[in-house]
Amino acid sequence: VKLVESGGGLVQTGGSLTLSCTASGRTLSHYSMGWFRQAPGEEREFVAAMSHTGRNTYYADSVKGRFTMSRDDAKNTLSLQMNNLKPEDTGVYYCKEAPKETVEGAIVPQTPPGNFDWGQGTQVTVSS
Repeated sequence: VKLVESGGGLVQTGGSLTLSCTASGRTLSHYSMGWFRQAPGEEREFVAAMSHTGRNTYYADSVKGRFTMSRDDAKNTLSLQMNNLKPEDTGVYYCKEAPKETVEGAIVPQTPPGNFDWGQGTQVTVSS
């Protein structure tokens, strides 16, 4: 199942962006989903996750208080509102099923596999 991310761009330090993720053929509210990012030369890392119920969200310490993950069930869309962006937020952002456990040790409720493929991602560049 294909995921499509959008909304990236070039912003200055302190700026904001809102990313979106859509899926065809799957109802995103049936799955615990997450956002990930990959900086040049680095491994992909966890950014945020939301339980399938929508009641719980989880964030990497590096983005806590600045990023907010949400979901619009009517549009079958995930969003990631990013405020107070920093140069270290630069990277390609992807959505995918949430990990079982975040880097910070939070356990995310798991749902049956959605067989989502990694999308093409959306580039976020934060200039200093």
